[in-house]
Amino acid sequence: MNASGEWVELGDGLRGYYARPEGSGPFPCVVIFIEAYGLNDHFKRLTERFADAGFATVTPDLYGGAVYAYSDLSNAIAHLKRLDDDTVMAQTERALDFLAGREETDWTAVAALGFCMGGRYAFLANAALPSRFKAASVFYGGGIGPVEDAFGRKTLLDRVGDMQAPMQLWYGTEDHFIRPEEHGRIAEAMSRAGKQYSLTVFSGVTHGFFCEDRASYDKDAARRSWRATTAFFHEYLEA
Repeated sequence: MNASGEWVELGDGLRGYYARPEGSGPFPCVVIFIEAYGLNDHFKRLTERFADAGFATVTPDLYGGAVYAYSDLSNAIAHLKRLDDDTVMAQTERALDFLAGREETDWTAVAALGFCMGGRYAFLANAALPSRFKAASVFYGGGIGPVEDAFGRKTLLDRVGDMQAPMQLWYGTEDHFIRPEEHGRIAEAMSRAGKQYSLTVFSGVTHGFFCEDRASYDKDAARRSWRATTAFFHEYLEA
């Protein structure tokens, strides 16, 4: 890994972690949405990894500096519950404006990427800010299409019609937080709205399979989804 990330100010007290490829650009961009555990070392490395793959990448610190161990689910969920969708979308706009102000970025070519809690926000961003994203990839985003969300969040299937960017969705068959019937509801909503998407479900894989620091990490699923996601972003951001 060659890219070196740095903490940056995104405006109105919001910080983010930013990394860019070597060279003058302009580079396509990625906005990463964190899991419920905060902007930890995994997300710093992931930001730098996307920079190495050719993307100017920023990860907004939606938790304001708070980080929770992966064993501390109760406090992580308590923090998740304090987030507000409108506030997070306003913070997303600050991250996008930050990218637009950089000389090395192609701010017209941005992808949204999120994991777990952040997967839901990447899904929402594609609907709430449709003119600002050209692709989106959602990894096991909880709260997108349940009949009733366990944490009291609004489900998002009524927002699908607002989306413009093509989307990938990634799940595991053993994810007890997001069951097959929810996959079906999401796919039906996307298809009925005439949206471009792919939905991949890895066999024998559970929630959090992409994160190398979690017990649920699955090397093969992480490798395959990484390759597909970076190829997808290059295709749609560089068209």
